[in-house]
Amino acid sequence: MSFNDDARLDPSRVRDSRGGRRGTKIAVGGGSILLLVVASLLGINPGLLEGLGLGAPAPAPSGRAADTPAISECATGADANERADCRILATVQSLDAFWVPYLEGYGRTLELPGVEIFRDTVDTACGTASSEVGPFYCPGDTTAYFDTGFFTDLREDFGADGGALAEEYVVAHEYGHHIQNTIGTLQHSRQGATGPTSGSVRVELQADCFAGLWAAHAARTMDSSGEMFLEPFTEADLRSALSAAAAVGDDRIQEAATGRVHPEGWTHGSAAQRQAWFLEGYRYGDINRCNTLAAEDLDNP
Repeated sequence: MSFNDDARLDPSRVRDSRGGRRGTKIAVGGGSILLLVVASLLGINPGLLEGLGLGAPAPAPSGRAADTPAISECATGADANERADCRILATVQSLDAFWVPYLEGYGRTLELPGVEIFRDTVDTACGTASSEVGPFYCPGDTTAYFDTGFFTDLREDFGADGGALAEEYVVAHEYGHHIQNTIGTLQHSRQGATGPTSGSVRVELQADCFAGLWAAHAARTMDSSGEMFLEPFTEADLRSALSAAAAVGDDRIQEAATGRVHPEGWTHGSAAQRQAWFLEGYRYGDINRCNTLAAEDLDNP
C-alpha cells in the first residue's frame, strides 16, 4: 500500500531514540532469540520475559549509526515510500486520523498512544526490552515500540513477502493494543495464560481484526491539509498483509523452531486464525465484528 507522495508528515508524532544508549542488550544465541520472539512477537509485555535465564546482559552500542537517518527527516508520503521509519510515522498518523473519529462515533475519546522507534534496546514502563522481542505495546506508558530491523526479520526469517502493507499491518496491530487498552479489552490477555482459546490469543486476534478494520478505511484517512495519506489498496497489498499475519502465527513459528505444533502453548493464534480475523476487520470495516472475546469458534469469525 503506497503513500500519497504529497501527504504531509509530522516527525514530532514519533520519538526516535536510536541515537543514544538505551539500557542493556540481552546476549543470547539464535535458539534463545527465537524463543523470545515466540513468546513476545507483536504485543506481549516484555516484563513477562524476566527471569527466563536467557543469558547475561551485555553492553549495548551507543550513538546513532552513520547510516541511520533521523525521523526528523521524514516529511512527506514520498519519504514513507522509501524508508521504514518514515513508513511507521506515516502509518501512525493514518491510524490517528482513522481511530479518533471512529471511536468518537461510539462516544469514546481516544488519547493518542506514544510511539517510539529504537535500536537494540529500550527502557519502558514495562521494563527494559531488546530488539529480539519484536514490536510491542506497553500499557504502563501507553506506547508502542518498534525497531525497524524487525521488518527485515519478518521477511527473511518468517517468510512475509516484504510488501509495504506487511509492515503497516505490524504497526496497526500494535496500535490495536492501545485501542484495546482504551476500551477495556486488553486486560483479558491475563485470563488463561496460553492455549488456543486463551485470553491472550483472543486479545491478539482482536488486535489483528482492528488492523484489518483500519485497512478497510485507510485509503480515506487525510493529513492536516486534507491530502489522503494512502493510495487505494491493490491485491498485492492485501497479500502482503496476509503474508505477515500468517508468518507470525503460533503454529508456523513453533513448527519452524521445534518441528512440532503445540496448541497448548499458543499466545497469539494460528496463522490461519490471524489471517481470518484481519480479513474480518477488512471485509466489514466494523468494530462490532471484532468481538473475539465472545467468539465460540476462533477459526471461523
